[in-house]
Formats: sequence, structure tokens, C-alpha cells
Amino acid sequence: AIGGPCPLATFQPQSYRSFSSKVVTRKSKVPQAVTYELTEAVKLMKAFATARFDESVEVAMKLGVDPRKPNQMVRGLAELPHGLGKTVRVAVFAKGPKAAEAEAAGADLVGAEDLAEKIQNGLLDFDRVIATPDCMGIVGKVARILGPRGMMPNPKMGTITMDIEAGIQACKQGQVSFKTDRAGAMSSPVGKVSFDDRKLVENITQLIEDVERAKPPSAVGTYFVKAFISSTMGKGFRLNTKLPPFIKPKSTRSSAKSAE
Repeated sequence: AIGGPCPLATFQPQSYRSFSSKVVTRKSKVPQAVTYELTEAVKLMKAFATARFDESVEVAMKLGVDPRKPNQMVRGLAELPHGLGKTVRVAVFAKGPKAAEAEAAGADLVGAEDLAEKIQNGLLDFDRVIATPDCMGIVGKVARILGPRGMMPNPKMGTITMDIEAGIQACKQGQVSFKTDRAGAMSSPVGKVSFDDRKLVENITQLIEDVERAKPPSAVGTYFVKAFISSTMGKGFRLNTKLPPFIKPKSTRSSAKSAE
């Protein structure tokens, strides 16, 4: 009838209704606005990871620093003991013997001017970039492409080096880089949902310890303000930053003091 309710306004396909009920059921499993101990949060995150593929696991943190000040930028590398559960493709800028060393060490892409040209033409089929110091002038030509993607080589990150073999092995074995953004936040992958709980906990613990070691001396107050764990398509869970591994157990701190 003219002026009556539109039938489409009240129509819900069966698939939509079932999807809605699943979401409500999943959300009701866990109380909101709660913080969790790391092991418990890992279990909850995995329970909510229901995608049909092996989701990546990520940890996001808000640090008590002001990155606008040059002496409060937090950046570094974390050597995850169990890797990321994926193949890491490494591109290497090198010439002569170092290029041959990179190929022998398993680099996926090796070159100099030719590699820069390929990147300028749209080639981005790699995850990490390593360069020898003498090739940094060439790398500068693609800095605007690599920089925003967090792949620009940096000596502090160990990606400008003459030890090409060690650099490639570190990248492929699960080395991840971290860096605060303008708001003092950072996020890093720590593995896959298919990892057992112990491996995820150990990877996350290593990441947090490395971020702690990168704390600027000028940073004051609470360092780990907030932290969350989530899967690619799943729900995020807030971690309790007043518990290990964000703080050292009392036994560890007391033994450190006695050693002094």
C-alpha cells in the first residue's frame, strides 16, 4: 500500500540473521573493558579467530613517549624465537662479491640500479630490504616508496650492513622491526593462530622485552600505557600491563638488586 512500510526495511536474509546471532553469541562470551594476563588473552584471542584461513596474530602497544621529540623515538628489532610462521622475502641492494654472497645466502631479489628501477616500476614482492653502505645512494632513489612501508634500510635496524649473510638469515628466521608512530603507538606481528599457546606467549614476551630495552632514557612515567592482542579478523583483547612480561617479577628484581 502507498505510504506503508517498505518491505525491504524489515527483510533480513537467513544468512544475515544467522551471522548476527553468531556475533552476539561470540560477544557475550567475554566481558568488555577488561584486561587480561598474557596467557589468558592468547587463549581468548584464539577462541575468537574463526576465519577460514590461518590468521596472523598482532600485538599493538601505546607507549608513554613523545615521538615528536627526537630523543623519545622508540625503534628496534625483535628476534622472535619461533618466527612468524610465514616465508619472508628479502630484497638486497649490493654489488659484486656482496651481490653473489646475497644470492648464496638465499636473498629473493638482488641488485643495485636495476633493482631500484624495478621498484620504481611497481615491483614490491618482498617484505624486508637490506643494503650495503655503498648502495645507499641507489636506495635513496626509492626512499619515497620504501619509507612509508617501513622497509627503508637503517643501520640501527641492522639492515645497512656488510654482513649480508647474517642479515638475510635474521630476516628469514623471524626478525621483526618495531617503531612508534606520531602518537607513540606501534604494532608488530608475532605469529599465527595455528601456533600453540606457548610459542605465541614466548614470541610476545620477546617482543615486549626488546621494546623495553629500546626505552629512551628521557622517557618518564608509565612506559607501557596500553597493549592489545588480536588476530587478523578477530576481536582484540587488552593486556594487563601491570603483570609480566610488561614488568619483571619481584623475585627477578630483588635478585638483580642483591647482585648489585
